[in-house]
Amino acid sequence: MAYAFLIDTTLCTACRGCQVACKQWHDLPAETTSNRGSFQNPADLSFGTYKLVRMREKVIDKRLQWLFFPDQCRHCIEAPCLETAGDPSAIYQDGDTGAILYTAETRNLLTTEIIESCPYYIPRAADDGTLAKCDMCNDRVHNGLKPACVTTCPTGSMQFGERDEILTLADRHLQMAKKRYPKASLLDPDDVNVIYLVAYPPDLYHEFAVAAAGRSDMTRQMALRKMVRPLVHLGSRLV
Repeated sequence: MAYAFLIDTTLCTACRGCQVACKQWHDLPAETTSNRGSFQNPADLSFGTYKLVRMREKVIDKRLQWLFFPDQCRHCIEAPCLETAGDPSAIYQDGDTGAILYTAETRNLLTTEIIESCPYYIPRAADDGTLAKCDMCNDRVHNGLKPACVTTCPTGSMQFGERDEILTLADRHLQMAKKRYPKASLLDPDDVNVIYLVAYPPDLYHEFAVAAAGRSDMTRQMALRKMVRPLVHLGSRLV
């Protein structure tokens, strides 16, 4: 059974409750922040920050708009990072939930290749090369609970459940949103298990709100190179 999130950004108030709940549940440390001229803090995702509410000020139709985007791993249905790793002891998909999970064995992978393979630029590395990201609160889900971020959301912006139910809910939210925001859309709903609803073009929210063009193709090329390398070495021994 696959599970999915719906993140309706038209309902998000950037309270950052989800960001805090994620840190609390995973026992992640606080980060040193600074006044960067934005309410967004920290500046980016990191090995210790799996969820980040991105905030942008944009003038749209001559009006200043706050755009909020709670960024996290999309738990791709066919995850490029998993394909690139090629090591189920390091990166694997939970067959019961659909979550893409990382282990400490990621420290033995080619960190840069894994990060570059992600079309949403999500994984982050520790100093020793170990990778981390959102794990869908997989332990909570297996115990019949919703992810911590969803539980703490006060506006209903974040929903979680069986994928088919979430897709139906997403379509309903989209039709409601279009009454006020004609350009509202769902982002990559056929490819991911974290489905965003945005009111405006996705590039206004974040550079990687939708899958970056070319990154998935690059992943397949890297995977092919990994298959070819052993054959090259074998050939050299036979010569």
